[in-house]
Amino acid sequence: MAQQPSVFDLPEELLYTLQLKTQPSAAPLEDGPHTSRPTTPSENSETINGSLTSATSCTLCGQSFPTVLDQRSHVRSDIHAYNLKLKLRGEEAVTEVEFERLVEKLDESLSGSDTDESDESDEGEEGGKPKDSTLSALLKRQAKVTNGDAQDAPSRQRKQSAGKAPLMWFSSTKLPSNTSLGVYRAVFAIEEQEEAEHLVGTLQRKQLAPKPAPKPAAKPDPEDEGGVPLPASMVPLTNGAGGPHYFMCMIGGGHFAAMLVSLTPKITKKAGLDDRAATVIAHKTFHRYTTRRKQGGSQSAKDNTGKSISSAGSSLRRYNEVALETEIRALLQEWKSLIDSADLIFVRASGSGNRRTLFGPYGEQVLTQKDPRLRGFPFNTRRATQAELMRAFVELTRVKVNVVDEAALARQAEEAAAAAAKAQAQAQAAARPSAPKVAKLSKADEEALLHTTQLQALIRRSKAPALLSYFQSHSLPADFTFFPPDQNRHAPTPLHLAASSNSPACVLALLSKAKADPTVQNTDLKYPFDLAGDRATRDAFRLARSQLGQTGFSWDTANVPPPLSQTEVDARAQREAAEQAEENAAEKARRQKETDRLREEERAKIVQGKEDKFGKGRLLRKPTLTAEERRAEDARGMTDEMRVKVERERRARAAEERMKKMAGGR
Repeated sequence: MAQQPSVFDLPEELLYTLQLKTQPSAAPLEDGPHTSRPTTPSENSETINGSLTSATSCTLCGQSFPTVLDQRSHVRSDIHAYNLKLKLRGEEAVTEVEFERLVEKLDESLSGSDTDESDESDEGEEGGKPKDSTLSALLKRQAKVTNGDAQDAPSRQRKQSAGKAPLMWFSSTKLPSNTSLGVYRAVFAIEEQEEAEHLVGTLQRKQLAPKPAPKPAAKPDPEDEGGVPLPASMVPLTNGAGGPHYFMCMIGGGHFAAMLVSLTPKITKKAGLDDRAATVIAHKTFHRYTTRRKQGGSQSAKDNTGKSISSAGSSLRRYNEVALETEIRALLQEWKSLIDSADLIFVRASGSGNRRTLFGPYGEQVLTQKDPRLRGFPFNTRRATQAELMRAFVELTRVKVNVVDEAALARQAEEAAAAAAKAQAQAQAAARPSAPKVAKLSKADEEALLHTTQLQALIRRSKAPALLSYFQSHSLPADFTFFPPDQNRHAPTPLHLAASSNSPACVLALLSKAKADPTVQNTDLKYPFDLAGDRATRDAFRLARSQLGQTGFSWDTANVPPPLSQTEVDARAQREAAEQAEENAAEKARRQKETDRLREEERAKIVQGKEDKFGKGRLLRKPTLTAEERRAEDARGMTDEMRVKVERERRARAAEERMKKMAGGR
């Protein structure tokens, strides 16, 4: 089908060939003001009976989505995060109906918008800790309910029965076998839903003939203008108000939208072709600033926490809450006659404050929660606007077309069965972890393992006497093979291990005392001598060859060099010690000579510096001072009074000298 037809305007060739299919079971759908997400089938491959899910689905929450964008939006939603937390706690996930019921118990009014945000901001608000998000509040309350601390904690014995899917599926002989038509269950009355065998006949009786678009209203006569206009409730409505119609409203986050829409489609022209469109009888929207931006929660819910808030923003929100409630109730009273005659009433009101605004109790209230016509929207809704109400109406009244790819379903069924079997096997393996079975050792193997551990420890610590004692006390052969062999391929015998550990004492003891065979090879075809890493260990093999003689073993086969006696070893050690002493003495003399040379060069450098400064051959003496410089030197450190006194005495002595000279000249 190229276009989704309306539930109330189905083609006749399709209408009289419909057959009700077996309905899948789903989460319970209550007739109340709540929001839930149906398992709406998409045009891509998806099963109808709920046994398989397509790529655009959430197995955790048990939901499927028409597009990938809807699935991504769901992954970022609070219900998905809440179910993840429940899964980590080992609890069952909740449906959207149950999640909305939990949200309603928090006494908060949420914004109800997925993408838009309120433009208002509360400048100069009171400080303090930010308000908890809806998810955090739900998790805290879940902990209280689990522990039995919440006042409204449900009884553990109370269980809800399995609900029904929000969509009812039909097949037709005019359509391919893999194509199904879906109609929302909410458009049927409760009595009609219970009579499933007559549901096709009920759908046929609900068909309405489309009407032409209403003509534009004539301009009023200028002579009739003036006077006081009549209220809206007294103005006659001619745009389909007399036929079957729905009342729809949404409220949340300070936004309210209501609409009366006729079920009879009107014929309009679109691109030169006839098209069906909805007829809006009346609509109205309100918006008041009642919630803080990005924090959610109404001011009344904040006040109910017991905190005293007296900011300008809080006062404005309290006033707007009262004003919004007054405006909504006045509008409901104005539309009372049309609401009473409506076939069904669709309401979305999250939070106890919003429900009190609509359902009271208050005097002359219009809406009641016990009204059998009351319904909730069986899909996600956004901010309360007229456009959102119209979108919801179109979603409710449009037939859903689902095309199933049988080959893809078969492949998915096989993949799902394989994945389920694999997951079950993994779960069983994780539930009952089994330790790897170790082959039980025989008594001989246990003894060999014990001897291996003891011998290796003694060899690595170079305990030659203790090693020989262990061989004698346990009557072990010198060529004992370590156990297990696969873990000792590099050093399978004690002689191999002693050579690779560079232990000359153990090598000499094993060869000369224990008579170990040096011609035994390891898995790499290497002899013990080939594993020796220093000269002392190699000399131990040559000493053993000298002590045991040439006929004891095939030394040349074992790559052992010619024999070396202990005297030769000592003489070589003395010779090397003497050579080392001579080298040390020569090195010490060289270092002393170099030190003396450096000191002499330093002294010559100092003398050369003095000669360059004062001249060659001159003595360093005190320079000759003038009379004025001597007086300044003598008066250094004196006070002004002492300096004046000395100057007076100097002048007196000079005067006496002059007088004597003058007297002598006469």
